Amino acid sequence: MYTREILSPRGGPVEEGIPVTGTWNRAFSHVNLLDIQKPYRWSLPRWLRDFRIKEWQGFCVQDGRFFMAAFLGNFKLCRMAQVVLYNRESRETNVYRKLLPGGGWKMPRSLAHGTVECRFSRFNFRIHAWLNADTVKMDLDIEAARKHPALTAHLAFCLETRDFTPAVVSLNFSDRRNMYAYKSLASVRGDIVLGGRHFSLYQENCSGVFCDYKGFFPYPMKGLFCCGIGFDGEGRRYGFHIAENQARETRKNNENALWVDGRYTPLPPVRITMPCGPESDWVIQDLDGMVDLVFTPDVKNRFYMNIFATRADFYSLIGNYNGIMVDETGEQVQVRNLRGSAEKLYMRV
Repeated sequence: MYTREILSPRGGPVEEGIPVTGTWNRAFSHVNLLDIQKPYRWSLPRWLRDFRIKEWQGFCVQDGRFFMAAFLGNFKLCRMAQVVLYNRESRETNVYRKLLPGGGWKMPRSLAHGTVECRFSRFNFRIHAWLNADTVKMDLDIEAARKHPALTAHLAFCLETRDFTPAVVSLNFSDRRNMYAYKSLASVRGDIVLGGRHFSLYQENCSGVFCDYKGFFPYPMKGLFCCGIGFDGEGRRYGFHIAENQARETRKNNENALWVDGRYTPLPPVRITMPCGPESDWVIQDLDGMVDLVFTPDVKNRFYMNIFATRADFYSLIGNYNGIMVDETGEQVQVRNLRGSAEKLYMRV
């Protein structure tokens, strides 16, 4: 069975100007990829190196009624905020999106106490990471438009380390260019007001995965992301976040994670295939017998942009996962109609 070393906690993913690779189970105190000395062959000014770093924070949350997937991304040529909210009872989907030129958002370099916010006319979205208080909070306030009702939401992830173990990785694309990711499954509480109707979310039956990404991602940037959250047949909270990205040496180190009852299991690299295209079934498998899943989307959302030398093609899908996963103890986790999301990203920016 696949295993991966969990390293001792450290301050950040850069040491003496060189990126450090590995997997940890505690958040870094500070992440600044500009500390890397000469990430490219040529000596570039600091502003140009910063321009090549892409970063975002995102989350998925679900209870018995709602599934929400959202992110705030700073891609330097542009900023993007997106919220996809699916109501399982009414089968209604609402997509809220804001695309802004430039890279004006300052993404926090520490999750101990940092905020990123999209404040715009009729669209406010704020993520406040506060790991010093064992929480991450999200606030949404979006006015009604022709295509969607008004949405207000206040959500809080409960990230006490005695209950939930995070996954933290640093992966290399080259000797001096890397990516960092923080991921954690947690219980979630909060409130949603959709079109004037109020709904409360309770920790007992609401779960979420929060992610923080930064990296000198390749040009063009490609990635596949799969996330599922819920409760198993024994009533245990579980979930996973799996990606197929452009990092090298993924057998030795990757970002794939499974949580069962708060316990984190590093997963092997996977192969994700879509025999009939991204809007049909996704097959997610590994070579170690720990991941064998099929994702079937039923909520389909695509964003496409092609302006001069810039291109973005982003699928954001919601559906069900079925199959089997294996945790670090060798226990088979039966995945049956687990609600989740899948994303296919291509970005040339």
